[in-house]
Formats: sequence, structure tokens, C-alpha cells
Amino acid sequence: MATGRVTGSGLSGTTPSTGGRALIILVAVSLSLFTASVRSGDTGVLGALRGGFSAIAMPFRVAGSVLTAPIYGLGNIFANLTADQATLSELRAENEALRQRNIELEEKALLADRLAELMEIQSTYNLQSIAAKVISGSTDSWTSTITIDKGSSAGLSVGMPVVDASGVIGQIISVSPTTSVVRLAYDENSSIPAMIQSNRAQGILSGSASGGLSLDLVRSDLTVNVDDVVVTSGLGGVYPKGLPIGRVTSVERSAGALYLEVAVEAFSRVQALEEVIVITSLTDEQHASAEDIEEADAQEMSAVDNVPEVQTLAQPSDGDGG
Repeated sequence: MATGRVTGSGLSGTTPSTGGRALIILVAVSLSLFTASVRSGDTGVLGALRGGFSAIAMPFRVAGSVLTAPIYGLGNIFANLTADQATLSELRAENEALRQRNIELEEKALLADRLAELMEIQSTYNLQSIAAKVISGSTDSWTSTITIDKGSSAGLSVGMPVVDASGVIGQIISVSPTTSVVRLAYDENSSIPAMIQSNRAQGILSGSASGGLSLDLVRSDLTVNVDDVVVTSGLGGVYPKGLPIGRVTSVERSAGALYLEVAVEAFSRVQALEEVIVITSLTDEQHASAEDIEEADAQEMSAVDNVPEVQTLAQPSDGDGG
């Protein structure tokens, strides 16, 4: 019994002493190895051992680099994609802004060109006029009209003629304080005193339900050719004399007819109208002269004189033939 206690006591007492000696030995060996390593450098047994451990560890370091490289690469890819998306969005926004700016500049340039053309016809014919914008149009089986954005508050009134850069458009038929309705020359109720520019052959420009134009009441003994220019005659005191209207597209002479059938194509394209000018007053020079009126009267009288006489057969008396 006593011996067992001594033995147990001895075993438990030697364990700390042995651990301490082992620790002292390891420290001593480590110091010796460190000292030897410092003295020998990379040569000798220690250098070989260190090299061997490095060689053994190298594959693991390489494998670690290989394994972690895709992770770092994916991170870079996502970062680059995010940056590229932001840059792409900015570029798209800038491109859209530039596109809108180009559209605005082009519209302003076109407007400047149209206004310059209006100013040119205004200057060429010395027109007392007001510019207006077309805000709507109506072409149906009954009327052909446009509405402009100026009215009585701007000094406009019924009867005033309207033109664009190419020539005659029509005439105002109704006004409100801020708008006016213009009957187009194509309207079947429209009639404009006009003449052939080259030989002053007088006529009346008329619209039709089909939308065509014709120069009516031109004497059949006068010469009218295709491509002759038709202008306002100034008769009636509504339109200034000499404004361009259109060009002759066909001429027909019917046997025994007093007047030619003259088809006209207008210079103005009412389907594309955006701006017009309203003629507010005429100068003395823009009215038809006394000579113009005399010539028109002479042409009309000549047409009447050329009406063929209608011969009537004498009726037999009651006593004849019996």
C-alpha cells in the first residue's frame, strides 16, 4: 500500500520536470541552429534543409496562387464591368443629348431659310404684310382652308390675300381675335383675277372640287402655251398685280368654243405650308392700271363679238305649200 503511493507520487512528480527539460533542449537546439545558420549562410546542411523545405513548399504556394488568381480576376472583371456600364450609360446620355441638339439646330436652320424666302418675296414685290404661322388645315369635299395664328388683334381682316415664298395661297374668309381662316386657291369657291405673264391674256383662276386649278375665260383666239407662267392681274383690287401663281400644264381648244380650257399647277405646295405672309394693304403701283382695265375690257368685248350668230329658219306661212 505504501509502495503504491510512493510510486504514484513519483510518476506525477516527474512529468513537469521532463517537460521542462524538453523545452530547454528545444530552445538550445533552436539557438544552435540559428547560430549555425547565421554563420554558414545558405551553404551547408542547414542551407540544404532550408532549400528542401522551400522546394517542398513551392508547389503549395503555386497552387495557392493558382487557386486565388481566378478569385482576384473575377473581382477585377466585375469592377471593370461596373465601370464600363457606367461609362456606357454616360455615353448614351451624351449621344442622345447631342442628337436632340442637332435636331433643334437643324429645325432652326430650316426656319431661318423659310423666313429668308418670305422676306425675299416681301422685298421683291414691296408687300405691306404680316407674317403668320399655319396652325391647322382642312381639305374636304366642301372646302379647302388653312388656319393661321394671327387675327383681328394683329390687324387682319376678311378679304386680305395670303401668299408664301412661292406665290399666291388664298384669301382670308373669317377672323377671330387670334386666328384667321384662309380659303385656298384650290377651293371650288375661289376665284382670282389672273393673266398669262408673257402676253397678258386675261382670265380668272378658279379652284375645283377635285382640287385642280384652271384659268377660265381666256379667249380662244389668244395664244397660251404649256409652261406659260400665270400671275395675278391686279383687277378687283385684292391681290397685288404680278404675284406668281403657277404654270400652265395643258391647253385645249374646242371647236366653236369662245374660251380656252387652261389647266394650271400652282407654285405653292399647300400641303407643306408652315409660314405665310398676309398682305394688309396695296400701294398705288400694285393696283391694276387704267390700261390693264381697258385691256381686260377689250378682251371681254372681243370674246362677246366672236360669239357666232345663231341662224333661225324662217317658218312657212299658213298659205305656203297649200
